[in-house]
Amino acid sequence: MIPLVHDFTDQTVLVFGGGTVGERKARRFAAEARVVVVSPEFTDALADTTTVREATHETWRPSGEGPGIELVRDAPTADTVSGWVDRVDPTLVVAATDIEAVNEAAAAAAQSRQVLVNRTDRAGGRDAGSVVVPATVDDGSVSVAVTTGGASPALSKYLRERLEADLAGAGAMADLTRDLRTDLKTRDLTPGERRAAMRRVVRSSRVWKALRTGTTNARKVAEDVIRIETTNPSEREREDS
Repeated sequence: MIPLVHDFTDQTVLVFGGGTVGERKARRFAAEARVVVVSPEFTDALADTTTVREATHETWRPSGEGPGIELVRDAPTADTVSGWVDRVDPTLVVAATDIEAVNEAAAAAAQSRQVLVNRTDRAGGRDAGSVVVPATVDDGSVSVAVTTGGASPALSKYLRERLEADLAGAGAMADLTRDLRTDLKTRDLTPGERRAAMRRVVRSSRVWKALRTGTTNARKVAEDVIRIETTNPSEREREDS
């Protein structure tokens, strides 16, 4: 499997199953997508999210637009999941029920319509078109995903927890270097000099410390690092020593 990043803005995710796994998946995608959860029962946390509607795939109509979670009380069967996929027209189907036949039918319905599928009861050895939802660490505009291809969710979670501390300030660094890159393009520097300056900024412990502690103006520290890189190689060598 090859990791990709997908933008779910203005798209729909269909989740079969309202238990703890379905809840976790729904909350993960609801940050961007419209999520429809179909299940005979829901966790208390999900039920507190929004009103539960009573519907079938023949009568269902979307209750709103934009990101969020819609709960629909229905007991999907291996024979009815296909109708749900047709009516909801999702970009991704999540099969998170505790009934293997329903999950299998949901996956088959998605694949027959060339829709991505995340089957939560199957680890490793996944079919083409399968999606594994990775453990993620987010810091502002920076996201790092950890996946074992579904083989070991516990290991993914452990590695995510270890990465959280290392990524502190990464979002602020991304924002800072974005602004610096724009500014450097207006200066009399070669592309190679600009790249070298940016590499030095992102490797600078002084800049990271300023971003994480807020005790120093990080932009000024970064400008100083760039000045050393572009105008005073001997000072750069002293700083590195």
